Amino acid sequence: MDVVIRPYRPDDLPALRELTVSAFDGVTLEQNVEDALGVLNGRDWMWRKARHVDEDVAADSAGVFVAEADGRVVGYVSTRADRDTGKGRIPNLAVAADARNLGLGRRLIEHALDHFRALGLSYAVIETMAQNPVGNHLYPACGFVEVARQVHFARKL
Repeated sequence: MDVVIRPYRPDDLPALRELTVSAFDGVTLEQNVEDALGVLNGRDWMWRKARHVDEDVAADSAGVFVAEADGRVVGYVSTRADRDTGKGRIPNLAVAADARNLGLGRRLIEHALDHFRALGLSYAVIETMAQNPVGNHLYPACGFVEVARQVHFARKL
């Protein structure tokens, strides 16, 4: 598969939303909340998770990078840069099912890290759920070290 990583374009948004929902099924906080409390405010976890892409684009569309193969979006990575602290953050990373296990996730992470270096940042962070075996394998393989664990609680109002 010949994949090109390019900057985000506004017409990518529907494909990124769809890819996000597919890639995060079973490994997102939004789904965990729904499993515990049911559908909230008339919106399911997929709608809420897809909105994360909207937030990423609104925060820094120039920091969203899209992997494309044969004219089709097969992955993406979103980034946020905090120049005051020197921190780069990767909020979302997703790869299409048929493009997994080909090193594309690693390529997208490396692209994000190069972006952070070009901005003069000092370090990068990424997070994943304990139930995400792919992230828990990939991120350390890309040089990230675990620095903390967090427990999420939710309740209906």
